[in-house]
Amino acid sequence: MTRFLPLFVGAAALLAPAAAGAHFILQYPAQVIEQNGLGDPQKMAPCGGVTGNPGRPTHAVTEAVGGSLLHIKIQETVFHPGHYRVALGVNGMADLPKDPETITRETERGPRSVSTTIDAAPKAPLLADGLFPHTEKPAPGSFWETEIKLPNINCDHCMLQVVQWMGEHGLNKDGDYSYHHCAAVRITADPKLALDKGWPKQARR
Repeated sequence: MTRFLPLFVGAAALLAPAAAGAHFILQYPAQVIEQNGLGDPQKMAPCGGVTGNPGRPTHAVTEAVGGSLLHIKIQETVFHPGHYRVALGVNGMADLPKDPETITRETERGPRSVSTTIDAAPKAPLLADGLFPHTEKPAPGSFWETEIKLPNINCDHCMLQVVQWMGEHGLNKDGDYSYHHCAAVRITADPKLALDKGWPKQARR
């Protein structure tokens, strides 16, 4: 089931300041590529980088237990209205979904994002959608945090992806209307719980 994400809600949102492009830092779990103070490079799907700079790997891996809650912590460093989506590729980047489909309008400067859909009942490979919807600039130094339930699977090479979808944004050469960060997560199934079978087959341990 999907639900429509309206871009603006109320007069206050219409007065929200616009920026040339949003940026965010994935504070936790640890990123797979090094981030600067804005979170760059982060434009290219599925996990960041830009043309000519794929980013420098951190080799960081987060250990997690299947069926448990994984803490997600985000800091938006350059404002733009939109929301966030979390997905899990059980065999790495190749299993991550495409960016959110975007409805656009034509302007004298080219296409501009108007809306997208949010999956209210996400299923593999999505873990959560429509997180932290906002139309106003977050307070300086603030963070967005939540807990995401992981599937109970054994996964040595899982790739957790956090995508920021941006409304009222021009087309990015590398990232269309989304920015991207990823974290490598090694999941060990909880033997007390049944294995989740709704996920793609993982490479054997």
